[in-house]
Amino acid sequence: MTLWRIRATVDDRPGYLSVLAASLALRGVNILTVQVHTTERGAVDDFLVDAPDTLDEVGLVAAVERGRGRDCWVARSEARGLADQPTRALGLATRLVREPDSTGEALRALLGADDVTWRPAPAGAGGGLTDTTMLLDDPAGGSFALRRAVPGFIPAEYARAQALVELSAAVARRAAEQVALVLPDGAEAAVRPATADDLPGVVELHEGCSARSRHHRYLGGAAMPPPARLRRLLEPARGVTLLATAGDPDSVVAMANLLAEGDEAEVALLVRDDWQRRGLGSALLRRLVGHAERAGYAALTLHVHAGNAPMLRTVRRLGRATPAERDGTLVTLTLPLAVGSRGERKAPLCTPPW
Repeated sequence: MTLWRIRATVDDRPGYLSVLAASLALRGVNILTVQVHTTERGAVDDFLVDAPDTLDEVGLVAAVERGRGRDCWVARSEARGLADQPTRALGLATRLVREPDSTGEALRALLGADDVTWRPAPAGAGGGLTDTTMLLDDPAGGSFALRRAVPGFIPAEYARAQALVELSAAVARRAAEQVALVLPDGAEAAVRPATADDLPGVVELHEGCSARSRHHRYLGGAAMPPPARLRRLLEPARGVTLLATAGDPDSVVAMANLLAEGDEAEVALLVRDDWQRRGLGSALLRRLVGHAERAGYAALTLHVHAGNAPMLRTVRRLGRATPAERDGTLVTLTLPLAVGSRGERKAPLCTPPW
């Protein structure tokens, strides 16, 4: 028996796939896997089959045509072809997480492309898909051009390939955004954007903080926030969350949130007790201020407990005029940014005593 890959198009009507399968079965062909893709021209069926050694490519094409199939493509396969497309795609995605620079090789392996090239021009309005070519927009800029003589590309392959390119760009962007900090006492920490996968590490961060630290962060109490709230903090609808890790990439020692609403954003920090008073909070706050200025926000707001002297000192170290309003034990600090969301230059304001 020999493994073959077959691609054929049939009318997208009830029973037509069974007619094609029956025609193959009459010739002793065992269908191992099948995927059906709906297109404008009909249903494109991808088969991996085990056929008798006496049946060659011509015989398989004849069997497909007798089963009302058309536009038939047949090629020998190997045992690795037994892995279905979703499994192969997940394997390639895992590779991209480890090697984001291998996008071209991953696309070639995913689609069996004859040629994959990157070009600086975007795919543009004329890009997309034809039988033999595929243009994929690279979120980092430019585009990937793929060519395959046979079989023709189909929309499902285009969607898979574009998803792979976007994953690669996201992994590369996250790696570029990660920085290493050396604190004044010589300790090192890595700072990176958070993702939903960081929930276990952020839960451990909260568990490792004292009740006083959690109260200063959330103001309303020292209890652990529910997981749903932590997930929203990790991936805010607008804004960014930064995590600081030490040693193990999953060992979170601090979390800095920038949550945007309108043309202003609210900032809050949580630093594990043994990492406080070491300059980590100041470094995280400066990075959030830089992000807010690049994003065009007009001002940052911080709600700080009046007894949270370390946080008040952290804001002072920015060296910027920061108006403050006190309401009982709550101090609200407003940090005007250099350029507002409409590009107006903000005038410096006097800082009242805290």
